[in-house]
Amino acid sequence: MNAPVMTAPVIRSSACPHDCPSTCALEIEVEGDAIGRVRGAGDNDYTAGVICAKVARYAERNHHPDRLMKPLMRTGPKGSGQFTEISWDEALNRTADALLEAEARLGPQAVWPYFYAGTMGLVQRDGLERLRHVKRYSRTFTTICTNTAWTGYIAGTGRLAGPDPREIALADVVVIWGTNAVATQVNVMTHAIRARKTRGAKIVVVDVYRTETARQADIALILKPGTDAALACAIMHVAFRDGYADRDYLAAFSDCPDELEAHLKTRSPEWAAAITGLGVDEIEAVAALVGRTPRTFFRLGYGFTRGRNGSVGMHAAASIATVLGSWQHEGGGAFHNNGAIYSLNKTMIEGLDVVDRSTRRLDQSRIGAVLEGDADALLGGPPVAAMFIQNTNPVSVCPEQARVRRGFAREDLFVAVHEQFMTETAMMADIVLPATTFVEHDDIYKGGGNQYLHFGPKLIEPPGECRSNHEVVVELARRLGAEHAGFAMTPREHIDWMLRHSRLGTLDELEANRWRDCQPPFEEAHYLKGFGFGDGKFRFKPDWTRVKNENAGPMGPWAEMPSLPDYWPVIELPTAAEPFRLVTAPARSFLNSTFNQTPSSVAKEKRPTVMIHPKDADRLGIADGDRVRIGNERGSLVIHAAVAASMQPGVLISEGLWPNGAFEEGFGINVLTGADPVAPYGGAAFHDNRVWLKRAGIRPGVGEAASAGGAAFDAAE
Repeated sequence: MNAPVMTAPVIRSSACPHDCPSTCALEIEVEGDAIGRVRGAGDNDYTAGVICAKVARYAERNHHPDRLMKPLMRTGPKGSGQFTEISWDEALNRTADALLEAEARLGPQAVWPYFYAGTMGLVQRDGLERLRHVKRYSRTFTTICTNTAWTGYIAGTGRLAGPDPREIALADVVVIWGTNAVATQVNVMTHAIRARKTRGAKIVVVDVYRTETARQADIALILKPGTDAALACAIMHVAFRDGYADRDYLAAFSDCPDELEAHLKTRSPEWAAAITGLGVDEIEAVAALVGRTPRTFFRLGYGFTRGRNGSVGMHAAASIATVLGSWQHEGGGAFHNNGAIYSLNKTMIEGLDVVDRSTRRLDQSRIGAVLEGDADALLGGPPVAAMFIQNTNPVSVCPEQARVRRGFAREDLFVAVHEQFMTETAMMADIVLPATTFVEHDDIYKGGGNQYLHFGPKLIEPPGECRSNHEVVVELARRLGAEHAGFAMTPREHIDWMLRHSRLGTLDELEANRWRDCQPPFEEAHYLKGFGFGDGKFRFKPDWTRVKNENAGPMGPWAEMPSLPDYWPVIELPTAAEPFRLVTAPARSFLNSTFNQTPSSVAKEKRPTVMIHPKDADRLGIADGDRVRIGNERGSLVIHAAVAASMQPGVLISEGLWPNGAFEEGFGINVLTGADPVAPYGGAAFHDNRVWLKRAGIRPGVGEAASAGGAAFDAAE
């Protein structure tokens, strides 16, 4: 990689493209063709000068010697790593020819453009949709991250929005539920700590293991995975029992408070303790604390929704704020995501004016089944014969990894990957194209966990022959004969068009101000004029089949969902053969697979491990640092044990999405995760895995035996 030109540093404004979901406002040192230190913008009142360590070290990633620099063409078997450099024209021509051939042979839906959240920029990420829609390629049902969480929240509120997240600093109790904010949403901790310092606020953390966030809390409730709704029901039981429920508020703003109260009479702390593994006294204490404290802010994360009952858990947790009437108070209520406040017109970016909604929408989480030709996953349509991939690494990040790898190994499948590094997915591609990073192109970003729109300008020239997503999509469109006005626009023109047509000003105004605060007024944000349903009432009893979801109709065991907040034991409960529950949690120094190649992040995380409780370790004769094999019917892998009393017995925690190559047999942690759709609208249950674990013995070869599950290893060991 050519050494960047260095000059005297200047400070430029930008925004983090890796919404986690903070979308931090950044100040970046720019020195010629290089970036230096990255800081949080101190005058942005949500970022408040604080960002995560991994983004602060972004220069290490941006100027990494392993950045892809030139287009490549595969010359050996898929996955062999044998490539040769070619020109951009040849790479784009070969890609376009392959997509046209697949379309001519099997129809346009045989082509599946595939992207996700490697960048959260609205132009560079979502511009591929414009090509998809113009060409009538297969659409994508985006199920990796948000479906269960958003569905559960909207089921109660009717809208994906809530109290101003900056109000955390004005709360007297902050409940951080199902998210390790220190690792994934550092600004939540910034405002929670401020509330503690200025107001004496108590911080309560609900999670499945003692994260760094839990260690900083005043009270930490460490429960069994998938049992959050039981805890929520018990808290509401106490609220009704002990007079904390705001009955006047309930009468005015909820659908069936009397029915809920009757339902909850049997959902006592004793009942919940048996399910969650918590102590009755723990549940009673937290229920009394939030019940006595009007300014209780429930900050609801994504982690606890990544189970097969995730939507039910989110709905139950949000329901507590309604029973208590917390929404009425500044510093009170339940917040998950602010997606609904922006109302952005993305017609030109995404080509929404030419969408053919009769084209199938393939489930991104079921990519393994799709590529293996499963008729159900293909929705009765043709096989996928060609893919163009940006902003994601499905061979690492998707569930049922063994199936995903087999699908990508098909010799009749053409794959082009536009990427910054040689990821596991790029390694399986026929054509690999070098991509820019966020400091090397223009884009716009919206905060899910806050209320800001940010402009992120191009700060430096790309290294080598790297090109932006927008440039590549435009060049492909020209070769494919795809016509749309959006292909003739620059990223800056796209941003300006979207802002003007969303009545949010102009790009010049946004660039001058660096960001725009889109937070609605207090009464709207706190639903004091009514929740987002026709009657203005919070739904304790949602019709799960009618919760707004533009992607799909009901799926999974939706007909069995409880009608009122309740514990729903549809999760992968332990069995004699698979006695452990595995949660695949985020690591502090990684963000999915984005930072798992930077030396400082790898040095901090050291190696893949699985946390096991001392009682379980003693029973199995496992010591800290031992090699263990962990598996289920989906696959198996070898990993090192980390003995820690951080979770309840019977629970295993593996932090971080390590590269597949960091594991002995080349299979990453997602070989163990399932892709079955979660009720009611799909999604992957990454934190809901039933597994067995034992000391590692004979190492099998990589291939079918290594991905077939535990039976082959039992015989060998």
